Amino acid sequence: MTVQAILAPVFAQVLLTFALLFWMGRARLGAVRGGEARGRELSMGQRNWPAPAQQAANTFSNQFEIPVLFYVLVGFAMATRKADLLFVVLAWVFVATRFLHAGVYLTTNHVPYRFRAYAAGTLVLLAMWIVFAVRIFSAPIGL
Repeated sequence: MTVQAILAPVFAQVLLTFALLFWMGRARLGAVRGGEARGRELSMGQRNWPAPAQQAANTFSNQFEIPVLFYVLVGFAMATRKADLLFVVLAWVFVATRFLHAGVYLTTNHVPYRFRAYAAGTLVLLAMWIVFAVRIFSAPIGL
């Protein structure tokens, strides 16, 4: 696989993270300007934001949980040259579930749908790690 093919889903995940950062900033600024949140009440990191701003913040924070294992895996797969078509397809599926999860979180926030998207992505990522581990441990020994 080409470097571009391997990194394309990573760039998509990074794009999602930045988009959520700006969404959160807009939601928080709107809450402060609209008087729904006061700076003094938020100065120590309290979660006193109105629901839409807190949903955006939670969605943004989620991008630094499970996706961290995705970033690490992509780096390992590239360094060991174990990223093939299956790897890239699974990476795109993982990223698609992250977009779906974020979309549900920011709109209806229907927990069962949000959980399904999260669980699907986590299972895909687990499968990616298992495939990678099998390929590493079944490869000829060498440095």
